[in-house]
Amino acid sequence: MDGLWRLPAAELATLIRSKKVSAKEAAFAALTRLDAVNPSINAVVDHRPEEVLAQAGAIDAAIARHEDVGALAGVPVTVKANIDQQGFATTNGLKLQRDVIAHSNSPVVDNLRKAGAVILGRTNCPAFSYRWFTTNLIHGDTKNPRDPGVTPGGSSGGAGAAVAAGIGHIAHGTDIAGSIRYPAYACGVHGLRPTVGRVAAFNASLPERPIGPQISAVSGPLARTIGDLRIALAAMSAPDMRDPWWVSAPLEGPAMPKRAAVCLAPDGLEPVAEVKAAVADAAKRLQHAGWVVEEITTTPPLREAAELQTKLWIGDGYEAQLDAAEREGDPGALACLRGNRAKVFPFDATTLSRVLTRRATLAREWLLFLETYSVLLMPVSGELPFPDGLDLRDDASFARVWRAQLTQIAIPFMGLPALTVSTGLVGRVPVGVQVVSGRFREDLCLLAGEAIEAGGTPSAPVDPAG
Repeated sequence: MDGLWRLPAAELATLIRSKKVSAKEAAFAALTRLDAVNPSINAVVDHRPEEVLAQAGAIDAAIARHEDVGALAGVPVTVKANIDQQGFATTNGLKLQRDVIAHSNSPVVDNLRKAGAVILGRTNCPAFSYRWFTTNLIHGDTKNPRDPGVTPGGSSGGAGAAVAAGIGHIAHGTDIAGSIRYPAYACGVHGLRPTVGRVAAFNASLPERPIGPQISAVSGPLARTIGDLRIALAAMSAPDMRDPWWVSAPLEGPAMPKRAAVCLAPDGLEPVAEVKAAVADAAKRLQHAGWVVEEITTTPPLREAAELQTKLWIGDGYEAQLDAAEREGDPGALACLRGNRAKVFPFDATTLSRVLTRRATLAREWLLFLETYSVLLMPVSGELPFPDGLDLRDDASFARVWRAQLTQIAIPFMGLPALTVSTGLVGRVPVGVQVVSGRFREDLCLLAGEAIEAGGTPSAPVDPAG
């Protein structure tokens, strides 16, 4: 069957389970697509075809034995190069970590494999996964397949570029300040940041994470359909006691009214006209799908949450992070740290206590707000996807980038789930919207996302633009 790499993951898994297509055929189609388009976008930075085909062969053998191989039966997926995959380097975009070879899988990789997925390759990220652009000194630059002059996003830029170009049907990403949501936005696909504690995280190859990443960083899926995000989330969120923050929460919560708040310019964000238009259009799509949509002029605090999230993420251990960045010599990482120094340094025990205390207050405000509304619809960014490398042009451009990303940085501080839904193109530059809900209510994000998706043109894989 031609064009297997184009199919949604759910459809491909059904074909494989019914033996209409073999997992090996799907793997071969994915590898062929990778070979055809990856050289021009550099989304996948490490893969071993013989291992991919061996994984697929094992799926076919299990199906032949009438075994249940899982919801992702034979579906090729990619994983980000900042999580452990046995036998591969967990580089996180760093020369410093080129020899950090994982001796075991992270929970995400194990759970994807248990659900029947075939790990196709490892995707690129910026050094230390710091930026909304994807460049580093070990793997090189990743290009946006829709427009090479536009950032593919970051830090899961390789994931966004891969799934947009048809390299794999689902991509794994991580998100501490927009690193799933922004690549999805920039590459014209969908991306789900789950609730903290939904998807287990652990890299045995690296030191334990500081408290900031523990309570705000997550793993989650990017895909071309909301339906594929659903099955990917179910697979990724299986139990794994290596993460003490993992929570056994149901994937479907109690029924809530289809009531959405929409905010075009939350907490002082100044979105460009195209972004406002996308949010307004998504609100109309929700209304047409039977949702009650109420426009609001403000939300619970986002700006303060973003400032405190930046402190917790970059300020805690700032000097050690700066030392590592200087040893790595990566311009983007150094710009990120030096450009935020005045905001986050010094960071002492009193600062940490104050930040965590304030987090409880802000999280409470948001959770109460999201008892009134099932979801909040708002911009992903104040701007359309940036020109590639914008944050390195000058101080004004660096400040512009960070100012536009307010909503992405803020939401992780409260540990909330958020979904980027791609809604269309402005020329050939993607645009989309962000859907936020209460803790462990990814189901409500996805329900609204499906309504928004259904009101537009489905995302389809693209050949890289010249």
